[in-house]
Amino acid sequence: MQSNLVKSPPASGTEETLPIGVTETTTIYDRGERQFVELLATDNLDQKLDREPLLASEFESALSLGIRAAYHNGSGDDVAHLFLQRILYRINRLNLFWYDDLRHYTNERSLYLYKVRNRIEAAWQEWELAKIDVAALQQLDVKQALIERTAYDLDPPLSSGSRYIREQMTEIGYRHLLAIGSFDGLVEGSRLSRILGGAANQVQCTLVKVLLEEYGNGRFSRKHSTFFAQMLAEFDMNTEPEGYFDLVPWEVLACANHNFLLTECKRHFLRYSGGLTYFEVAGPSAYRNYLTAAQRLGLSDAAMGYWELHIREDERHGRWMLDDVALPLAELYPNDAWELVLGYDQEKLMGDRAAEAVVQAIRQVEQSTSLA
Repeated sequence: MQSNLVKSPPASGTEETLPIGVTETTTIYDRGERQFVELLATDNLDQKLDREPLLASEFESALSLGIRAAYHNGSGDDVAHLFLQRILYRINRLNLFWYDDLRHYTNERSLYLYKVRNRIEAAWQEWELAKIDVAALQQLDVKQALIERTAYDLDPPLSSGSRYIREQMTEIGYRHLLAIGSFDGLVEGSRLSRILGGAANQVQCTLVKVLLEEYGNGRFSRKHSTFFAQMLAEFDMNTEPEGYFDLVPWEVLACANHNFLLTECKRHFLRYSGGLTYFEVAGPSAYRNYLTAAQRLGLSDAAMGYWELHIREDERHGRWMLDDVALPLAELYPNDAWELVLGYDQEKLMGDRAAEAVVQAIRQVEQSTSLA
């Protein structure tokens, strides 16, 4: 099972002959990412950089530029966000095993990669947290806040994007939705596995139950990713994990990277648990949008089976997460329980942002196809 991420991104041209729509800044990020991909595959990376720091010069320049452009100006720069989230994901994915060439993991414990990750995360997380009134969350009745939020998010009002998917999205748009969705759908549940170790209690056992159901209770034919692969196969699309990495908006990558951060840092256990509670509670409403679109388009059962499975199972997972994870944790950690709501609200905020980006990408591909 080979990953597209071991390959360098395609070149975008040079400053002298820039293609239409490509700026000089874009080429800086492209060159920086290409160099970073080469660094990932370099034997003895830390030792070589100690001797020859210029080996990372283009990447370092792009990294500094990207952090300034994404997090230290008023509106942020989408190209810079994409570059930074792609770099962060390339590092984070080394925490999982992809059943590919073992040499791809040569630098999984590199101090240089560790420093790069922390440098991006420090600026990015400060930028993300600034969007939430943390002081207000600290004053909440946490249990009541979680109960009210989950009750609302079980069946929220339809957004304009949801209506577009349900009522207007074409089959071309549906295929694009599957391509972007495969980025998470083909490895679903993997990050959850990173926080399951430790002392045994009811919370841990509930999280294990969620993971086991995501993994088909040990049967590959029932694993959720298998159902997603079947949807892709129905359209003769690429069923390899990360096969459509280059189509993934930065907002979607940010959700993945945020979850990597929370699962790799046990201090953020409450935030992750709150975020997973939102994800499981709100999932069925999104999947119903996709299922409605597929039914309107007259697609086969195989082309929509993943959504049907998730509507059934995530309704149950949502109840488990609230009753057997979030609320018990609020009792166990009364002084820090507000972090559950922080995680919940961040997951919702970032998920809504990602959903809007996906709808925008669908509209763009449909429009470009209609003009062709």
